[in-house]
Amino acid sequence: MEARLNRMIQVGAFLAGIAVMFGALGAHLLQSSLTAVDLEIWKIGVQYQFYHAIAILVTAAVYSQHNRKGLKWTYRFFLLGIFIFSGSLYSLAMSDTLIGTRYSWLGAITPIGGVFFIVGWVSFFLSFFRKK
Repeated sequence: MEARLNRMIQVGAFLAGIAVMFGALGAHLLQSSLTAVDLEIWKIGVQYQFYHAIAILVTAAVYSQHNRKGLKWTYRFFLLGIFIFSGSLYSLAMSDTLIGTRYSWLGAITPIGGVFFIVGWVSFFLSFFRKK
């Protein structure tokens, strides 16, 4: 359990730190390169990454006190949500600037990440209805 808990804390802290760096990147360096729409897309990716990195840390704290199988799944769902939701938004925001072509289809992937966030919260909730 300790190794898993350490991993959850490390991943949550790392992703929160990356969210802060991406927020600063968007606020300072990308502001002159991205359109207002793309900058807003970038900010939403950062915001949800940060929320769910903190959610991973909270999940780890709860897991340290209540070794529930559902909390392992909660962590995985939040992690997938960050990569798919925020990752697709970062890619969408940057595609036109970096590649010269806007990959609008990335916007269709974003809701899949949102579903993983929702399933993560449901998993967190249900973890305490099941027996150990």
